[in-house]
Amino acid sequence: MDDLDTVLDRIQQEEPTPPEGIMALPLLQLAYRGKIKLTPQQARCAIEALPYENPKLSATAIATMDGKSFADALERAINRSRGEAPMLPSPETPQLDASELKKPMARYRRF
Repeated sequence: MDDLDTVLDRIQQEEPTPPEGIMALPLLQLAYRGKIKLTPQQARCAIEALPYENPKLSATAIATMDGKSFADALERAINRSRGEAPMLPSPETPQLDASELKKPMARYRRF
């Protein structure tokens, strides 16, 4: 019975405990450098926490204003949007009869 208690005490002492208040990235860096040993559950939790603690930089946009300010560009865009909307059915578009539109369109069939 004493041997079992000794083994259990040794197992409990060997359980890795990460430092308090450490973020996932430094914790994993310590683990792969061999300074601490993590249980598989601790390592998995740290890996899963990475996207929530560190933002992922996936794309950046660089815009040049060619000497004009953003406010001027915004004002021009607002003025463009207030202009007349383009006429969608142009005068050259042939008007189709309603009975013609109800027929199946042959070029859209699969067979």
